[in-house]
Amino acid sequence: MIELEGVPELVDPVMVAAFEGWNDAGDAASTAVEHLEREWKGEVFAALDAEDYYDFQVNRPQVFMDGGVRKVTWPTTRLSVVRVEDADGKGKRRDLVLVRGIEPSMRWRSFCNEILGFAHELGVELVVVLGALLGDTPHTRPVPVTGVTSDADVARTMNLEESRYEGPTGIVGILQEACTHAGVPAASLWAAVPHYVSQPPNPKATLALLNRLEDLLGVRIPMGELPEDARAWQIGVDQLAAEDSEVAEYVQSLEEARDTAELPEASGEAIAKEFERYLRHRDGSGPAEGGTAPGTPPFLRDQGPPPPPPKPGGEPPRPDEPDEE
Repeated sequence: MIELEGVPELVDPVMVAAFEGWNDAGDAASTAVEHLEREWKGEVFAALDAEDYYDFQVNRPQVFMDGGVRKVTWPTTRLSVVRVEDADGKGKRRDLVLVRGIEPSMRWRSFCNEILGFAHELGVELVVVLGALLGDTPHTRPVPVTGVTSDADVARTMNLEESRYEGPTGIVGILQEACTHAGVPAASLWAAVPHYVSQPPNPKATLALLNRLEDLLGVRIPMGELPEDARAWQIGVDQLAAEDSEVAEYVQSLEEARDTAELPEASGEAIAKEFERYLRHRDGSGPAEGGTAPGTPPFLRDQGPPPPPPKPGGEPPRPDEPDEE
């Protein structure tokens, strides 16, 4: 039995998880959880035993110096807890249990059962797993973020796609299925990262995941420097693409395909959601944190219309080979 000492009683807790590796193109998902830990000063209360789940020849330990003392950090998965305010601004609290680590090398069922043990002891009401995949999407357009679940009730109540995916899966898909079988409501959010610029970091994809998580949970997430980092990232990729005519032509073809597939205007629902986010970040005194310049309609920020639905399954389809770390 898991004993949690020093962890306060949590209010309406939601578990948010991300794992480096196959399900983390551009490190977008793991960076999103890292951002939440940093902005909300998450306190680590547990770590899984690295010996149980990791092949150290695949994920090697790191040596570092701490005040002249040589130390070793082992690859593992850590859990932390943060307390945040609801988006309604009325002071209501909601706690998040953050899970961040590396996709395990072995014993995936035991790994998921251990995480679910923590979820049970902490009274977690919902598990949200973040992921990122490589896709045929242009870097110049809003990052598509797809929400999927294997639970028909969760799909209906949270307006998510019910997954019917068949094929290879990663720890994100396995954890989501484990939650479903254990009777724990679970969903996953997937950001599509341009396959031609897959090197981490990708702050634009991270920002898109956090925006979607914000909508899903009804909390206000402090974005910090992420919006500015996302703009700088896009400018840098624009410059690199402009230097190569073949890449520029390819990006243009992706833009045309994307624009043809989408509606010519953002839907009313998308505009309403974006305006709600804008108001949350205004905090009653000014433009949204990291938002657009004054006078710019809030729905023109980097979110765009809802992404197309995923193909059948526990996670969205992968266009080619998965992102290998």
